[in-house]
Amino acid sequence: MAAVEIRPLAIAGAFEITPRLWSDDRGTFLEWYRSDLLADLGVTFELRQANSSVSRRGVVRGIHFADVPPGQAKHVTVTHGSALDIVVDIRVGSPTFGRWDSVLLDTVDRRAIYLAEGLGHAFLALEDDTTVSYLVSGHYDPAHEHAVSPIDPALGIDLPIPAAELVISEKDAAAPTLAEALASGILPRWVP
Repeated sequence: MAAVEIRPLAIAGAFEITPRLWSDDRGTFLEWYRSDLLADLGVTFELRQANSSVSRRGVVRGIHFADVPPGQAKHVTVTHGSALDIVVDIRVGSPTFGRWDSVLLDTVDRRAIYLAEGLGHAFLALEDDTTVSYLVSGHYDPAHEHAVSPIDPALGIDLPIPAAELVISEKDAAAPTLAEALASGILPRWVP
């Protein structure tokens, strides 16, 4: 059995990564990141920074993205709790522009998700104290960071927590819709 199973998502450049879990009476071991397996998919991922966030149930973070270039690819997993991790194709000219896909990240299957540069990223914490850890290919630079509203009705992201219970930062709540971001020219372009 392979150490990791990788499945492409509906958005080009995004993959669900399910590691093999080795469990015994001591606990569980897994490989949650393997650069060689990404390289087999044609992905070059140079690690530049590692981030973690701890969120209560109902917190939505994102939809965030960085200018391309420099871009910021992400490899994301949950180390405590559970989250619905969401990738949104915001690349102008992409055949799946405006579509989204999601992966349940939790401490049961211990999946991860990889998102290429130019894709939008968000997650919804499904439990209190959910810890999301992500490796990124570029350093955080607020001058090159942007957001699209995670509650844009045109995107229609299906969040499994009622809207009245969602916790969204002022910055993310004030983010433009996808149509507004497109009109402003801040979205990255699709490069096949």
